[in-house]
Amino acid sequence: MQADLPLPDDDARRHSDGLAALIRGEIAASGDSIPFSRFMERCLYAPGLGYYSAGSTKFGEAGDFTTAPELGPLFASCVAQALAPVLQQLGPQAEFVEIGGGSGAFAEVMLKRLLELDALPARYAILEPSADLRERQRERLARRLIPPVFDLVEWLDAPPTEKWNGVLFANEVIDALPTPRFTLRDGEVFEEAVAVDGEGRFIRTDRPADALLAAAVRHVERYLERPFPDGYRSELLPQLPYWLQAVMGGLDAGAMLFADYGYPRREYYLADRDSGTLRAFYRHRTHSDVYLWPGLQDLTASVDFTALAEAGTNAGFDLAGYTTQANFLLGNGLQERLDEAEARADEATLLRLRNEAKRLTLPSEMGERFQLMGFSRDAEFGAAFLINDLSWRL
Repeated sequence: MQADLPLPDDDARRHSDGLAALIRGEIAASGDSIPFSRFMERCLYAPGLGYYSAGSTKFGEAGDFTTAPELGPLFASCVAQALAPVLQQLGPQAEFVEIGGGSGAFAEVMLKRLLELDALPARYAILEPSADLRERQRERLARRLIPPVFDLVEWLDAPPTEKWNGVLFANEVIDALPTPRFTLRDGEVFEEAVAVDGEGRFIRTDRPADALLAAAVRHVERYLERPFPDGYRSELLPQLPYWLQAVMGGLDAGAMLFADYGYPRREYYLADRDSGTLRAFYRHRTHSDVYLWPGLQDLTASVDFTALAEAGTNAGFDLAGYTTQANFLLGNGLQERLDEAEARADEATLLRLRNEAKRLTLPSEMGERFQLMGFSRDAEFGAAFLINDLSWRL
């Protein structure tokens, strides 16, 4: 265990022990092990027990990590400015679908800003698998939005399958998709799995990869123009194209925008990044013990943005742009929002916004570690990616 992590209380430990027992039972039923991706899926999404399915606080200072929308209004306000032209081009029937609504902070600011820009969608739909988070989102938005705007909001149990036009947005969603992990032995591809030792602890083991994962690893090797050396271990999402097509559903014309942390493929699979990017978040601490306290910590892996670009363009969309979060926000009105605040806000609010802007844009904070990628079809982003588009790095 990481020595600097605060210990969970007794109720939390019992909750975690219950999920661990469920996973051990699944491992026993399977014979000897389950793929790491399945372990991650159970840790994050097991009904009533997984990290995102249970009721503990995840976001903000009281949780385990802070996302850009939780810092304040600037992130969502700038995203609204980038997406408003798309919604206006598509007309009054355009819809907005947010994947994973967090605390509802993003939706609140987005809808308020779209109202100011005369770009409200006909529907603002949130695809949120967690019943607990749905309720928190509903309570927040009902309290903070005027009734005609709140009436636009609905929650989806599944992606819209009927034809629709509009915008799909996801912030820090892809990093939480249960990911397979691979390694190489004698040039052959193996998949990381999870087993149980004689004392009931979860341990890592490897087994031959299935055809889908092996083919995906060989695809990456061809792209990199070099084989992975024996012992190299990392993550890869061969299911990403299928996930994208599923969540976009019947999206016909419009745009998709994804914000997350990660790298272009050549940086993701650097020779010295030979243990991958998998990590856990617990009480604002990042550590490597992903088997610790199942259900109490977030498990995450960085995004291969080259893979996302491939998935989006293979789905029939054009790559509209790819850049760092700092460049994206600066190109979509961040300074204008600060100038407005300087003219109207009190000193405490202005200081809070300036600190928020620093956390969002400084390279040592979120400015370069987080990136945004946009796709479009029969609609244009406008100026959203005009500042330092990094698509050439893909």
